[in-house]
Amino acid sequence: MHIDLNCDMGEIPEHIKDGTQEALMRSITSVNIACGGHAGDEKTMRATIEQALRWSLTIGAHPGYPDRANFGRLELDMPLDEIEQSIYEQIRALHSIATEFATSIVHVKPHGALYNQAVKRPELARAIANGVARFSKDVVLVGLAGSPMVDEFRATGFRVAAEAFADRTYEADGTLRNRKFDDALIKDPQKAGEQAVRIAKEGRAQTICVHGDTPGAPKIAEAVAGALQAANVSLRPLS
Repeated sequence: MHIDLNCDMGEIPEHIKDGTQEALMRSITSVNIACGGHAGDEKTMRATIEQALRWSLTIGAHPGYPDRANFGRLELDMPLDEIEQSIYEQIRALHSIATEFATSIVHVKPHGALYNQAVKRPELARAIANGVARFSKDVVLVGLAGSPMVDEFRATGFRVAAEAFADRTYEADGTLRNRKFDDALIKDPQKAGEQAVRIAKEGRAQTICVHGDTPGAPKIAEAVAGALQAANVSLRPLS
């Protein structure tokens, strides 16, 4: 049994500078790099790629709504063609820097509100896939396990990795609990590890996310990786 362990990165410059981001990299196998929409710029993308390669991690793009003021976590009603264009431009921005390091983008994972809205809106999921396709169809699209979003990604011809979350709570319908609720985040490393093991053993996901901006994220990631390995689940990046 094996699974990928991913983390959203390149979003908080302070975490790059103070070592928090690289501390997380010791425990994971893939990174999703913010590429100029909700966060990120050339400097943070370059630094994050450099760190990720040092830890032999797989590189992924993490495009979101172009809404830095709200960190891409506010639901927007953008025209679908504009979303498609924005997704394409963000991935291209990361690709241009990745080529400097002779590496490539393996997967694409939407961010925040864009991700959560696409779970329930097939036409939005298609717009995301179309934007990615303008860059390449030879990448893996990451979407919420068990949701119509992954079905739409598959229908457009992409390889898909179903994703579940170690540090988030869920609603009864399988969607993520809104961050406006106090119990939306799992901050206890042991509980996050236990949830990750349940996810892996259920076989409903190919990748598990630990958020880099959750308080105490490096300890959570370490606990999750340790719990998975103790349960005989090997960590293997997306490919």
